[in-house]
Amino acid sequence: MSTGSSDSRDGVDAPDRQQGTLAYWGPAIAVSLSMFIAVIDSTLMNVAIPAIVSDLNTTVPVIQGAIAVYSLVMAALMLPGGKLPSIYGVRRLMQVTLVVYAAGSLLAAVAWNPAVLYFGWSFVEGAAAAVLMPLTFTVLIVTYDGKDRARALGVLAGVSAAGAAVGPIFGGALTTFASWRWGFALEAVVVAVALVFVRYVSAAPLTSDPDPLDVGGTVLSVVGATSLVVGFLLAGKFGWLVATRPFVAFGVQFNPFGTSPALWTIGLGLLAFAAFVQYEYRLERAGRSPLVPMGMLSNRTFTAGSLTFGARALVMAGFIFIVPVYLQSGLGYTAFEAGVAMLPFSVGTLLVSTFTTGWRAYVAPKTLVQVGAVLMGVGLLLLFQDTSPDQTVRSMAVPMAVVGVGIGLMTPQLVNSTLSAVPQANSSEASGVMNATGMLAYALGTAIVGAFLLGQFYRGVIDGTFRATDVAVSVPRRDELALALQQAAETATEATRQAFLAGLTPAERALLDGVFEAAFVGAQRATLLLLVVFAALTLVVSAFLPRNSGNA
Repeated sequence: MSTGSSDSRDGVDAPDRQQGTLAYWGPAIAVSLSMFIAVIDSTLMNVAIPAIVSDLNTTVPVIQGAIAVYSLVMAALMLPGGKLPSIYGVRRLMQVTLVVYAAGSLLAAVAWNPAVLYFGWSFVEGAAAAVLMPLTFTVLIVTYDGKDRARALGVLAGVSAAGAAVGPIFGGALTTFASWRWGFALEAVVVAVALVFVRYVSAAPLTSDPDPLDVGGTVLSVVGATSLVVGFLLAGKFGWLVATRPFVAFGVQFNPFGTSPALWTIGLGLLAFAAFVQYEYRLERAGRSPLVPMGMLSNRTFTAGSLTFGARALVMAGFIFIVPVYLQSGLGYTAFEAGVAMLPFSVGTLLVSTFTTGWRAYVAPKTLVQVGAVLMGVGLLLLFQDTSPDQTVRSMAVPMAVVGVGIGLMTPQLVNSTLSAVPQANSSEASGVMNATGMLAYALGTAIVGAFLLGQFYRGVIDGTFRATDVAVSVPRRDELALALQQAAETATEATRQAFLAGLTPAERALLDGVFEAAFVGAQRATLLLLVVFAALTLVVSAFLPRNSGNA
């Protein structure tokens, strides 16, 4: 559509510049605020993990599970959520979704136990975000064209980065000086502001003759995504193939042939997605409307872009999870200090994603994406080299900024190229697929990287406890201390660890002196190398992107 016209295309009214700047850019403001609260939600949670653990009297794996379930709900519902704008009015759908999101935020703010937090944040907010996130991209794709579209998508990426920038330091400040609960409560205020600008979004559905929701495809996609993410979570605790410990559910042990439950759950997820593809192809051949138009899967730019978007999310999820936990649990930093440490990463992402949208006119988007993947890996290696018991926030600044610049260089190029490669009539479904891929990878990253970090730490504690010499502590007592120290570490608070150590004898304190810190430093270094491998995977996947793709 012409950015200066007031014509209608595919059932969506184009904005008219003659109505005023606010009316023209109102949809962009509404979706940017919506993206902001979705992003700040995750970053705030990561920084506040130790405080939430202490406040709700729980453990790190439980809160890590809440983050993973939030991602799981989003991944499971993203595909059907991406279809809804094609059925209902975009404006009405956005209004209802924002109200539901605010309700979930307020419930999370008053959560009195982990179950309430799971329901309000992981389920209610997760379900609303599953509709909201693809809707943000869809509104911009159908509302703007050409340079205005690139500018709007760049701003959206910048706002997303701003959420990443504000989230850690804002959440850290609230957690340190007030309460993590205020972060969720203030999200409802942002929702109220976003609702003011939603009135500028078109009230029409994306098509004049919307198709009904594909119920069969919805069920299969939900089963597939849920099974995969649950499998990833189980693998971290029970092993990928052979069971590392018994798995008991509802009083029944499930370890057939000595295998891990993750093997069967992931297998179910893969089978469900295989059935989903077959079902969608059959539905399309019958002349009916599938949840995902199968022609998109043969679109090289879209498929490669979505997979690269997912690989980037895999790295980012693991990165923003382990850094705050390591700084607070391993080195004893406050939540606010952890937020300050994350700031160079967030600011680098913000500045680069906002001010490089025009570079695609001079450099191929594929090149920009690949340079970003390389910078991610370089920043992670620099951080690995710097990781030590004497590490400071200042020494982390450059590596953190390099990782942020890499992600900022990749994101807007990927989104614009990937969604612009699909006909506008399918923009809603395309946005759903791309975001579902990203959220599935985000859940995978949180599950795998979090489990790897704690697993490496546990091994470090055991090795350090039994290798210590010249300490008069018996071997059975060392075994008890190693297990107790692991359990104390799961609370991720310096106060809990000090309270635990204070209850020991001088000989036992001498044994454990430095074990905790050394184990966490070693675990962090190993996990950073794992993220470097994931960054290399992102670079490999990006090689399948066409040299010239998308609109300038």
